[in-house]
Amino acid sequence: MGNRGMEDLIPLVNKLQDAFSSIGHSCNLDLPQIAVVGGQSAGKSSVLENFVGRDFLPRGSGIVTRRPLVLQLISATAEWGEFLHCKGKKFTDFDEIRQEIEAETDRVTGANKGISPVPINLRVYSPHVLNLTLIDLPGITKVPVGDQPVDIEQQIREMIMQFITRESCLILAVTPANTDLANSDALKLAKDVDPQGLRTIGVITKLDLMDEGTDARDVLENKLLPLRRGYIGVVNRSQKDIDGKKDIKAALEAERKFFLSHPSYRHMAEKMGTPRLQRVLNEQLTNHIRDTLPGFRSKLQSQLLALDKEAEEYRGYRPDDPSRKTKQLLQMVQQFSVDFEKRIEGSGDQVDTVELSGGAKINRIFHERFPFELVKMECDEKEMRREISYAIKNIHGIRTGLFTPDMAFEAIVKKQVIKLKEPCVKCVDMVIQELINTLDCYPMLREETERIVTSHIRDRESRAKDQVLLLIDIQLSYINTNHEDFIGFANYSDVIPLPRPQVIRKGWLTINNISIMKGGAKEYWFVLTAESLSWFKDDEEKEKKYMLPLDNLKVRDVEKSFMSSKHIFSIFNTESRNVYKDNRTLELACDSQEDVDSWKSSLLRAGVYPEKTVESESTTTADNFSMDPQLERKVETIRNLVDSYMAIVNKCIRDLMPKTIMHLMINNVKDFINAELLAQLYSAGDQNALMDESQEQAQRRDEVLRTHQALKESLAIIGDISTSTITVPMPPPVDTSWVGGTTGGRRSPPPSPTAPRRMSSGQRPGPRGAPPPPNRPGPLGPFNNSADSPQAPSRPNRAPPSIPK
Repeated sequence: MGNRGMEDLIPLVNKLQDAFSSIGHSCNLDLPQIAVVGGQSAGKSSVLENFVGRDFLPRGSGIVTRRPLVLQLISATAEWGEFLHCKGKKFTDFDEIRQEIEAETDRVTGANKGISPVPINLRVYSPHVLNLTLIDLPGITKVPVGDQPVDIEQQIREMIMQFITRESCLILAVTPANTDLANSDALKLAKDVDPQGLRTIGVITKLDLMDEGTDARDVLENKLLPLRRGYIGVVNRSQKDIDGKKDIKAALEAERKFFLSHPSYRHMAEKMGTPRLQRVLNEQLTNHIRDTLPGFRSKLQSQLLALDKEAEEYRGYRPDDPSRKTKQLLQMVQQFSVDFEKRIEGSGDQVDTVELSGGAKINRIFHERFPFELVKMECDEKEMRREISYAIKNIHGIRTGLFTPDMAFEAIVKKQVIKLKEPCVKCVDMVIQELINTLDCYPMLREETERIVTSHIRDRESRAKDQVLLLIDIQLSYINTNHEDFIGFANYSDVIPLPRPQVIRKGWLTINNISIMKGGAKEYWFVLTAESLSWFKDDEEKEKKYMLPLDNLKVRDVEKSFMSSKHIFSIFNTESRNVYKDNRTLELACDSQEDVDSWKSSLLRAGVYPEKTVESESTTTADNFSMDPQLERKVETIRNLVDSYMAIVNKCIRDLMPKTIMHLMINNVKDFINAELLAQLYSAGDQNALMDESQEQAQRRDEVLRTHQALKESLAIIGDISTSTITVPMPPPVDTSWVGGTTGGRRSPPPSPTAPRRMSSGQRPGPRGAPPPPNRPGPLGPFNNSADSPQAPSRPNRAPPSIPK
């Protein structure tokens, strides 16, 4: 093999496999191994039994292997087996090993053909084996039997993928010779995860069962359906041989005679058979471990460093020590106080880059959600004018008024101010919910701690709502028409809307309703102002594509398409005019619903309101409402005055609401956690019982300590291994497109340089025995199963190149 260190590599990985299996999958380490993949009855189990030289695997019809079997073969002077779940018990009778596999499988999966991804670990010591680690996976099936679910095929494929997608896993793709190799499920799965063929080794079984006059020579020579690592052929025992208890040693001798005597295979007999396959897998797994060892060591070191601090805290830990409990209680409260404040106020360490959280979400409530709720309170224009006219008429009573009455203005303003109570209370509710969600982010909190903090938050909620409603009542108590921003009753003809900020929002949006003929949906840089919505080619704003005035526009929700991941809203004209070119609506798409809500809020600030679905009313005199010119002027005056005053009120409320909530709720909760929570915990009851270690914490502590120790031992073992050795270079790439191609619903191989020979049918034209021409393709390296050496094609009797030892 090269040196003693390299020979110890596979036993080393076996030790690591056992160590990490015993502590669970917390390390997520991809140990180098070989996964055996194939369809039902492909001969996988027979190949493994031939390696061991014993009958020890369950047999039967349908799915027999229903849990992954991690089989560790270890060269030893005696012969026995051990299971990881039966540590210390040696099985010298291999029939008992089969019975234990069946019993352990049924224990997890049930006795009626269920499957499970939980592996069974079996270690076999024998003088007849080479060091090797293989995983026998369930055979790919198409039809469920027994109580198997209807998606059994998908479940098995997903289980197989869990193993073969790892870069550290070699794939042994087993295919019977009496089927169409181009339709091999094993090779198709291997091609999906290993398209370059760096990890795939082909095994052809049942060569003795092919139709008379057919053979698999071109396949085994890697010419007809090439794989980068080539193929190795084996002959297993038939079902009759198994039923007759034919000795495996005799079967291996019969296999050797088959290859030596068969006219199509005798020239490559030394490269065929189970012993050859076992040697090749041993060499390849050893070299694969050597190649992956540096990365494997780095992963071990990084995980050890990640656990160092936690393991140090747990070392010497005494769960029943009263001083430990007091100290832990103090530390928990102090740490919670610091973390809670960081989460609310913001911090540079441990920044969440996936979603908004804590203070960022509350800020969004204050400055996007709450203003959005305020603007949504805008009433219908016609309804507003009707109410103003009724107020004017009712104030004048039987007389016809000459002047616009102040009382009508106050009545309408107060009605609008009262409507602000609902969005203000809703704002408090949203902040409360966010504070409670923030508590859920701290798994270290005990139930009693969370209860006390939540109770305090609920207490502050009622006070905050009372104060918020008081703010509205204060606004109702006095209508200040002398406010400097109020336009007043003077000079009605000059009443104009308040100036708005020039640029309200900028950002990327996708125009969703551009026809495919015109290029389909496209993304543009949008700029929203108080007067228009413009979009540009990019965010440099040099090339303007279009400018849309905001007059008579409204926003409408659009149901999310089944085929689209985008969230959509649309803009339309209330006068049924085209909004953009020939389109009646402009559909705009965002990546998330939060972005949609944010844009709708910005559009509301610009005066583009959401569409209101109003139930149709029966025809009344109100539908035909009309006013005389004098009354209409009075209504217009009060309408503009109401807009002016409500803008002042909204501005005031938008400013005071965040301040009120911050003072009465958020800052108060922070002060409570920092100054009073510990006292509340001490007064709540038994502090020792409060800090008792839970079952989950004890399990976590034990798992961390065992994992930390296993990682340290693994690094120590790996540090003693010498990885210097002579290795065989990877064979050059071959064309494996035949695995993925289809022709007329059937996969078919590319044309061979010689007359094609099907594995399952068809006569072989031309005489056998002549060596192939010099220009016939074939991969280099130890898996080149051609009788010819690639370096000297004109010398057919030259011995094949040997693998360096």
